[in-house]
Amino acid sequence: MGFHKLYFLIFFLFGAKSAFGQTTRPNATPYTNETTYEKLKKKYPFITPIDRPTPTNIGVDKDVEYANVNGVSLKADIYYPLDKSKKYPGIAMVHGGGWISGSKENEKYMAQELASKGYVAMAVGYRLADVAKYPAAINDVETAIRFLMKNKKKYSLDSKNIAVLGESAGAQIATLVGVRKENKIKAIVNVDGIVSFIHPEAEESTYAAYWLDGDRNVNLKNWTEASPLEFVDKNTPPTIFINSSQARFHAGRDDMMKKLKSYNIPTEFHEIKDTPHSFWSAEPWFTETLDLTVKFLDKTLKK
Repeated sequence: MGFHKLYFLIFFLFGAKSAFGQTTRPNATPYTNETTYEKLKKKYPFITPIDRPTPTNIGVDKDVEYANVNGVSLKADIYYPLDKSKKYPGIAMVHGGGWISGSKENEKYMAQELASKGYVAMAVGYRLADVAKYPAAINDVETAIRFLMKNKKKYSLDSKNIAVLGESAGAQIATLVGVRKENKIKAIVNVDGIVSFIHPEAEESTYAAYWLDGDRNVNLKNWTEASPLEFVDKNTPPTIFINSSQARFHAGRDDMMKKLKSYNIPTEFHEIKDTPHSFWSAEPWFTETLDLTVKFLDKTLKK
């Protein structure tokens, strides 16, 4: 076989995916609170790991199967107040990891703290990009919320008062679930997640392209559909943005806030000074994120 024929064969076998608009898998590393802390402490030596005991006033149901899709068991961890004398707002929590990594365990500390303060917190495990591309993760989170609502008696849940929270890629997913009016979400907490893949501020991402099944030029439909900013209207719930000082994770935020304000929908943003992305995975930033979240949810859901 001649050189040119061999080159063409290699290109066809290994390069065709890119040529036809699909992307190769990003080299994702495990995304956990622990690995993130180890990575960040090199540049931020003053930070410390999150270390909080499980509050005594909550219960935790681990690995609750909320659905089974084509043999894939979808599970969530549900954190809830033990006091059943009243109903509590719910919050679906969506972990980050570039749509390809991470797990519901990343939400442990935030979920248990929210439960201790009067929320039913559901840390959702969802299908990652290796298992299923967009919109599987969106469908999974919506299915998890419906499961939680069906079990409202068990958890003393106020099923008419559900919020969504996510960090990074999880914030994009949570925000998209939140703006879809059929879900009737009452509050959105976006922690350093973009709200548009097609905004001028958005940067092309191999992670996004892998999840959205092709780069922006080839699969603009998915890139547009997955952008929460496109669906903001009078039904969008109050929204808080808690951001790092890394501008690329704010893509579309200001325009979304402008839209919300045009409908007189409460919105606010807090940029935690001199912070990296994934700041919520270490102290003192975790506590600051928690405090901002609780303050916002209390005034939005516990009027």
